[in-house]
Amino acid sequence: MDQQAVTANTASSQPNTGSWEAADTARSAAVPTQFISFAIGDDQYGVDIMAVREIKGWSEITHLPRQPEYVRGVLNLRGAIVPIIDLRCRFGQGRTEASPLHIVIIVQIATRQVGLLADRVLDIVSFEPSQVQAVPRIASGSRVNFLAGLVTIESGMIALIDLPNLLSAQIEGDGLATPEPKTATA
Repeated sequence: MDQQAVTANTASSQPNTGSWEAADTARSAAVPTQFISFAIGDDQYGVDIMAVREIKGWSEITHLPRQPEYVRGVLNLRGAIVPIIDLRCRFGQGRTEASPLHIVIIVQIATRQVGLLADRVLDIVSFEPSQVQAVPRIASGSRVNFLAGLVTIESGMIALIDLPNLLSAQIEGDGLATPEPKTATA
């Protein structure tokens, strides 16, 4: 066998990792994103399924003084203290009159767990990232900062919640600015 034949034969037996990497990238780009959809009144919202730790029924919570109105209190979840956010209230639609029919979606936001109070879970929704549309900005003080985008599905439209911004206390027009530290006066 001559040297050219050996070289060609060896090259053809080696895997072409470049094409595998390209195929993996193409597959990961085509992988649909999954969200848990839930309802607050007649509106549908969604959170990334990878952030959801569990979904549980409404139970009694411990109220804490001097919290924003949308923080309903805390729940002891197997030894972890989890704040409960009333999404209806956070979105400026009034306080939820929670009953045993309501649900709490426990989500992980950075290093902390937070409970989101909602009316009911609807479904797991899959869609391509390219289907997410931007939220129209109508007014500079609007509360669209809580939303990461909108997705149209068969049953309507789902507003995707931007979890890190949901907890931000300094949203424009929110009135929840962090207070300045008090200094002692003589």
